Amino acid sequence: MTVLDNDAPPPDQDLRGVRCVDGDIRSPADVAKAITADVEIVYHLAAVVGVDRYLRRPLDVVDTNLIGTRNVLEAADGAGVKVVFASTSEIFGRNPAVPWAEDADRVLGSTATDRWSYSSSKALAEHLIYAFIRQRGLRATIVRYFNLYGPRQRPAFLISRSLHRVLRGLPPVVYDDGEQTRSFTFVDDAVEATLDIARSPKSDGECFNVGSSDEVSIRGAVELLVELTGADVEIAPLDTRRLYGETYQDLSRRIPDTTKIGTLVGWENRTALRDGLLRTIEWARANPVWLEQDESAPEPDGSGR
Repeated sequence: MTVLDNDAPPPDQDLRGVRCVDGDIRSPADVAKAITADVEIVYHLAAVVGVDRYLRRPLDVVDTNLIGTRNVLEAADGAGVKVVFASTSEIFGRNPAVPWAEDADRVLGSTATDRWSYSSSKALAEHLIYAFIRQRGLRATIVRYFNLYGPRQRPAFLISRSLHRVLRGLPPVVYDDGEQTRSFTFVDDAVEATLDIARSPKSDGECFNVGSSDEVSIRGAVELLVELTGADVEIAPLDTRRLYGETYQDLSRRIPDTTKIGTLVGWENRTALRDGLLRTIEWARANPVWLEQDESAPEPDGSGR
């Protein structure tokens, strides 16, 4: 296995057969070091993720998603290997007609609003992939993740940040009225789906939603988390407009239609939110170093992808 990362471990560190390439996906030379003729499948997971980063580093968001993806596709095409591209539920923007099938319309705000830089750049990356499929015959699949959570996630997203605060005795934050709804997907289920898609010959040239079909309010998810930790804390409301100003726009609902992945690949989400939260809480308590991380900027919409 080869991993390309801009913060890769030193080469003398024992990672049990993993070859680490320290480089930037925006550099064609760095990408070429990782995608070589002996690679079987490329999992393109690189992105600048998180609303805090969309608003603070919009140029990095666009460059990584667009230029980086072009570099990956060129290298994979040259090596003759399949690409599995990690896209996002953000693609759909604020389309009110949920649940969203893979071919649902995209409804976004103004290009002057940095909130939509991630969605738009991921959409352009998807257009690139379809172009490589149709013009060059590249084998590729697009995977759209819906609100991932679980162990090791940086404390900047709804579940991870709420847990990070609760276990330190601080109140979790719910934005506005907390009635926005999401479908939270445990990371192990997302990994399983990604591997199933990569192995399936039916996935070539296709796009798949990966997520839970259970619709939960953001407040409900945080209240369940507090209950499962047994913490004696109160949820703190926060006004997103006061925090982010006019550069942020929230989504009232974000729910996937997962019929396609179930029919073509045979995958379904298996981990209920309660079970996934319990596993995440157990991991966090067993890894106090994670609790020592600086709390990242708030993530108002619960997005993990």
